[in-house]
Amino acid sequence: MLTRLRRSLNQFFRKTRTINNEPLNKVSLIVIILIDIFILVNVFTGLHDISQWHLDPGQTYPCYPEWSDYQKQTATDKDYAIVQTSLLDHNSPQGSLLKAYQDAEIGHLGKVSPVCLNYADAKDQINRPLNQQIARSIDQKANQIERLEQANRTIRSQYDSTLLEKIAGQSPDQSINTVKAEQAKQKLDQNNAKIADLKQETISLKNQLLAKSESAQFLALLKDGTKFKQVETGFQRSSFWYPSIQLFFQALFLLPLILIALLVHRFALQRGYGLIALISWHLLVIFFVPLTFKIFEFLQINVIFQFIFDIISQLLGGLLFLVSYIYILLVPLVGFGIIKFFQRFVFNSKVQVTNRIQKSQCIRCAKKIRHQDLYCPYCGYHQATECQNCHTLTYQHLPYCRQCGSPQPSNH
Repeated sequence: MLTRLRRSLNQFFRKTRTINNEPLNKVSLIVIILIDIFILVNVFTGLHDISQWHLDPGQTYPCYPEWSDYQKQTATDKDYAIVQTSLLDHNSPQGSLLKAYQDAEIGHLGKVSPVCLNYADAKDQINRPLNQQIARSIDQKANQIERLEQANRTIRSQYDSTLLEKIAGQSPDQSINTVKAEQAKQKLDQNNAKIADLKQETISLKNQLLAKSESAQFLALLKDGTKFKQVETGFQRSSFWYPSIQLFFQALFLLPLILIALLVHRFALQRGYGLIALISWHLLVIFFVPLTFKIFEFLQINVIFQFIFDIISQLLGGLLFLVSYIYILLVPLVGFGIIKFFQRFVFNSKVQVTNRIQKSQCIRCAKKIRHQDLYCPYCGYHQATECQNCHTLTYQHLPYCRQCGSPQPSNH
């Protein structure tokens, strides 16, 4: 097994550094490496772009985060808070939340949730000049309340100082404090009365805004548990499938490139075009690298693996480091299974040998040779082996002798 692996690695590196079994010079090797880097960067750029082709869960259900946050809030004024965002969110140049949601579909696959489109339309209905004026009035009163409360804090902090100045007989004109000691309580009472009036006016304005028909319709949608459940289920389902969709499009981007590079490489080997064979081999390797990387990335972040991780975490308690051991054991096993599958069904050596013998090619390097050649003039590989029954030469790796037809050992 180790000998076969070592031979495969040697053959791999030999193919990346030779043209017609002759080593590349240093300048050519540097040029090949630079080309590899350039192509690899563009491949990853293309993978990133095509992975964004389909709408992600946040774009398909853009209303879910805000809706979910509203459901979790326990504050008494959460209705006004979310209605207020309907007025604040539309200060952008586009001016319409519905249009922003719909624009996400342009140039992408997938559709925005109809419930979220209704949600955006309901928010847009609130964004009217009269409602904006009410919101501005509420903000102005809040600022006035803040200034009055700040003034009260200043008066309280200076009260002790003004009282000492009065006891000491200091002239009021020389005091650094804004309010005299005997006026402090009176000023505090006046400010508190204004604050109470402003708060009452603020409550009235908030109720006036919430009583608007457009606000009532929007809040009714927010409180519709059936609609929210529909959005929540859709968002979770979209989050589950989105990594698989991304991997599908990334594979759709890479597989034609891999197929073209493989066909060009085989054609170049058959015709003896060494430089084309070398470049197509490098391209083949470059295209396989991001595909392998994306597959492992998919396995690492996929929701299924996250579900398994959660189960293991529950079973192991706080010993989460043991999960790493499971990953370390699981990934090589999966890799071993993939390798065995390709070795047995895709890159089966007996199938390759059969095809090469039929095409008069070397069993190992696939270069064109004559039928009577016992050794490949390109790589020196021995093409024949002795039959254990008739002791004549027959092709290596084929199941039967070409002279007597007796079965040959499987290790040949």
